[in-house]
Amino acid sequence: MRRLSPLNSVLLTLLILLLLAVSYLVTREYRVIERVWFNWQVFWQSSDAQALGLDDYEVVIEGRPIEGLEDNVSALSFDPQRKTLFTVTNKDPELVELSLDGRVLRRIPLTGFGDAEAVEYISPGIYVISDEYDQRLIKVHVDDDTLFLDSADAEQLTLGIDAGGNSGFEGLAYDNRGQRLFVAKERRPVQIIEVRGFPNLDPDSPNILEVSSSKQRDAGLFVRDLSSLQFDERSGHLLALSDESRQILELDTEGRPVGNVSLSKGSMGLSKSVPQAEGIAMGDDGTLYVVSEPNLFYVFRKK
Repeated sequence: MRRLSPLNSVLLTLLILLLLAVSYLVTREYRVIERVWFNWQVFWQSSDAQALGLDDYEVVIEGRPIEGLEDNVSALSFDPQRKTLFTVTNKDPELVELSLDGRVLRRIPLTGFGDAEAVEYISPGIYVISDEYDQRLIKVHVDDDTLFLDSADAEQLTLGIDAGGNSGFEGLAYDNRGQRLFVAKERRPVQIIEVRGFPNLDPDSPNILEVSSSKQRDAGLFVRDLSSLQFDERSGHLLALSDESRQILELDTEGRPVGNVSLSKGSMGLSKSVPQAEGIAMGDDGTLYVVSEPNLFYVFRKK
């Protein structure tokens, strides 16, 4: 048998090492191991574990352009008092109120909010807006007379977790009963952070700030990025939206993935894939609302 020359042996070894390195990087980037483990768990789990029944949703408004908005919309939040939705634009930043069928109701200019990427309803008239680049959380008050918002007038919290890039705070969700604010870090690594004590809703009581995360929960997230979050008060489950993976992922009360649905063509009756999903919200009747950059609006209801 013909033997390889020393040079060819070295080249072959380098090629094998390169292939192994590429395979490892692809596996990590696309979260292959986590996805296989999730599929195995779902195969054996009871259907009751998937409390929200994402597979039962079907699109009823698909890709409707939000007229009047050309800038990139990012994030979405449902206001149960006003029965409307709020989103933010991160170019010439604005807080925008939308009807439940995707019409612009009003636009509120934002000053000093940097790269506004998420907004979340907390309580009547109170919202939190995130600044992705500086990783700031900014509490704002909005009523019928609000014409503009200036971050200099607002209560703020800066966390600075691997700050200084375009992979910061991309989504927010609020657990009213547990008074927890969930913060989604987009990537590198994908992470869900829990904040207690901000915003402080009772200025007369001592405010204790707690910031935590779960390595076990984050390790089970098989999506490539996180774009938005939504907390369901009825089940205690958390929805995580991924743009790059085109997935809505359901996490149970322990942070374990228990269900998912695709935002690709053919899923949930979609005639086209959702191009760049950036925000998700749930109405008080369980309806799901999704916005996609630059200005597309979707509504999903159970069949």
